[in-house]
Amino acid sequence: MKPKILLIYTGGTIGMIKNPITKALQAFDFEKLLLHIPELHQLECDITSISYEHPIDSSNMNVSHWKELGDIIHARYDDYNGFVILHGSDTMAYTGSALSFMFEHLTKPIIFTGSQLPIGDLRTDAKENLITAIQLAAQHEAGVPIIKEVCIYFEYQLYRANRTVKVNADHFEAFASPNYPPLAVSGVHLNIDKSLLWQHGYDEFAAAQEEQNKRPHHSAERQNAQVANVNDTVDQWRMNYRPELVKEVVVLKLFPGITREIVAAICSIGGLRGIVLETFGSGNAPSEPWFIDIMQETLGRGVYIVNVTQCRGGAVDMGKYETSVKLKEIGMVSGKDITTEAALTKMMYLLKYTNTLSDFKTYFEDSLRGELTV
Repeated sequence: MKPKILLIYTGGTIGMIKNPITKALQAFDFEKLLLHIPELHQLECDITSISYEHPIDSSNMNVSHWKELGDIIHARYDDYNGFVILHGSDTMAYTGSALSFMFEHLTKPIIFTGSQLPIGDLRTDAKENLITAIQLAAQHEAGVPIIKEVCIYFEYQLYRANRTVKVNADHFEAFASPNYPPLAVSGVHLNIDKSLLWQHGYDEFAAAQEEQNKRPHHSAERQNAQVANVNDTVDQWRMNYRPELVKEVVVLKLFPGITREIVAAICSIGGLRGIVLETFGSGNAPSEPWFIDIMQETLGRGVYIVNVTQCRGGAVDMGKYETSVKLKEIGMVSGKDITTEAALTKMMYLLKYTNTLSDFKTYFEDSLRGELTV
């Protein structure tokens, strides 16, 4: 049977036209978008499309929109083999990262795409992006989707969403994955590097499920310890949807000359739960006593702080230089080579589903969805 793909239009440039008066881009009827790409009928899959009643500019995306999108996918998860989401590029890396944490143990692809030029533009990149994203979502072997994670497809490259950052507002190559290679490259052939795909625990799950299906389901078998272990493995790996996120977080970007007043004001925000601290190089920060004192006092109030690098590539290595030794000593969490987008959304996720700094640190510094290198 042909794979069934659900195409979800949330908004973004790909579905925009120019207002004849203001010349500003504005959303138009999603059904007209499909009329611009008759090639979709040639794809070896069945495509169903739905559109937000009021398309969202990605600059207006927020946590409630992430949950709305996640709810749409979750409610239809068993009905489709893959999902393609049309989304504005400005915050696509944030939304993609958020969904990667909200959906645990994915067995199907969720692929984001969009465009730098509207679908009706003569030189648009929208057609290739959309067609190939759907093709990738439909790839399968023996009826099992090849891709089982949240991705972003843009300009001939498929990236893991929580490894991705937007790097250019003017070029078609809008995204990059600084610390992880592309999962697939679209050229004359569609080349998927299966060794790079996120398969965490899936092989064990598939083997257990096959073993479960072979066994008769009478009461004597169910009491057998081996069968119980198989069933536990299957149950533990089923897709788990956790949409609740904590919003009381902030990104604090350090810069030369940052003052005590600025840092103190941000760290003393009422109700603050977490800070993503963008430091220099491999995790370095000012070593002045006032800065360390504010960080330590903030941690002492139960506000979690994650150290990520401002650099486009590379990783945090606290303790490598003297300017990061104190950060490690006071208990700051290392973001390793995670992106700011993934760090922020992972923090929102873990603040909801962990109860202690020790648990938060353990899970944050581990790779939950392939978002960092262990």
